[in-house]
Amino acid sequence: MPLLEMRSITKTFPGVKALDNVNLSVDEGEIHALVGENGAGKSTLMKVLSGIHPYGSYDGDIMYDGQECRFQGIRDSESLGIVIIHQELALVPYLTIAENMFLGNEQRKVKGIIDWDATYANAEKYMRIVGLEDSPRELIKNIGTGKQQLVEIAKALAKNVRLLILDEPTSSLTEADSRKLLDLLLEFKKTRGITSIIISHKLNEVSYVSDKITVIRDGKTIETLDKAKDDISEERIIRGMVGREMTNRFPKRTNVTIGEKSLEIKHWTVHHPLYPERKVVDDVSLYLRKGEVVGIAGLIGAGRTELCQSVFGKAYGTQISGELYKDGKELHLNSVAEAVHNGLAYVTEDRKGDGLVLSNSILRNITLSRLGFVSSHGVLNADLEHEKAEEYRQKLSIKTPSVEQLVNNLSGGNQQKVLVAKWMYAQPEIMMLDEPTRGIDVGAKYEIYCIINDMAAEGKSVLMVSSELPELLGMCDRIYVMCESKLVGELPAAEASQEIIMQMIMEASKSNIGMEAE
Repeated sequence: MPLLEMRSITKTFPGVKALDNVNLSVDEGEIHALVGENGAGKSTLMKVLSGIHPYGSYDGDIMYDGQECRFQGIRDSESLGIVIIHQELALVPYLTIAENMFLGNEQRKVKGIIDWDATYANAEKYMRIVGLEDSPRELIKNIGTGKQQLVEIAKALAKNVRLLILDEPTSSLTEADSRKLLDLLLEFKKTRGITSIIISHKLNEVSYVSDKITVIRDGKTIETLDKAKDDISEERIIRGMVGREMTNRFPKRTNVTIGEKSLEIKHWTVHHPLYPERKVVDDVSLYLRKGEVVGIAGLIGAGRTELCQSVFGKAYGTQISGELYKDGKELHLNSVAEAVHNGLAYVTEDRKGDGLVLSNSILRNITLSRLGFVSSHGVLNADLEHEKAEEYRQKLSIKTPSVEQLVNNLSGGNQQKVLVAKWMYAQPEIMMLDEPTRGIDVGAKYEIYCIINDMAAEGKSVLMVSSELPELLGMCDRIYVMCESKLVGELPAAEASQEIIMQMIMEASKSNIGMEAE
């Protein structure tokens, strides 16, 4: 008998049917993957299951352990051992690991007083289970994203989890941290009998960790593949997701014309804003040419994001030094507004935290980057604003009934398109893209790649930061390699490979360790 059955689940938002008669069956002790394009309804289905969308706001039935469930909130589902970990981690940076782990689930003495000894002792117990060696008194802001993800899992264990739901758990992790997390799920399945549902766009990880894979497309259940008897190759999963074969993940660039240098960065050095003695970008020099797509490879923490943000009007860092040239003329950019005015744009890796105003409409988000284009003498032209937003909605194929739709109601892939549209609308000559396809599906990725190629074809320069090496190899004309705040190599696309790039990074790391030892 299945541990979980979701029968004929239908969920409608204003103007959109997010789920249409979806069925899902999960056996106890299995790892079940949920895959589909952005907007397919995966996260919505899990929000129905966890009570975030309460009973009465959807049609259909949830059967758990043989009993019908009518959850009115997340506490109802957690009381039965159903715990969801969202893509955006719900941790408070200035609280300790232990305080975060038991927030809302406090360890209490009599009369409701918090038992701090029990809090820290229990936190340490669950931390050790997931392989965290840090002190439970360490602040969340002082540990990396990989460790924060483990804190979320330890937090789930502390709630006596029986069914663990993970929404894009590895989207912000390195390959090494991702593999550790997946192996942890396999271990929990084997030693603790924990059932897991994992939503992921990384299909190689889905194939590695899952027993069964359910494909959702356009709010409907398409099929469930069983690892024991079905083909679960990436190509097979993609065919189910998009309804067709995708033989080429990266669009071909035709009639490529590389022009003169458009942007040149010389001896660029940036210090950490909180720890000024620490360099996050150390004497980096690079250049872009018109019509060129240039990548920056490197591990998380290499300094790639800090480089882009500091160039973009000193949006990050302190004690910034070095020279910046555009079309041969030196620039001194001291604000984001100055950077935008001089033809630079930066698409952040954190679309929800830094890139978009989620409570605002698609229209307002797109035009926010250059309101001067839709206003006269400080007065906004609402008709022109709507016209421009609609133009970019169509250009980027943003799936929405109206540009008046709130960005918060869009899928991750469509939010990403709004973010790209926002900066395309600003009509930049140099576009810096930081992890432009993080957390989006293969179909939406392909559309983003086409947009990048179109920008290059128009003679714009594109600087692309990505942790996915196949993406850089498939899209870029040249690739720079960064390691521990320094630039350690440059490769033309024809000479680059994953092995060569990783070798450059490893050799640079060894060299830095040797220097520290001296």
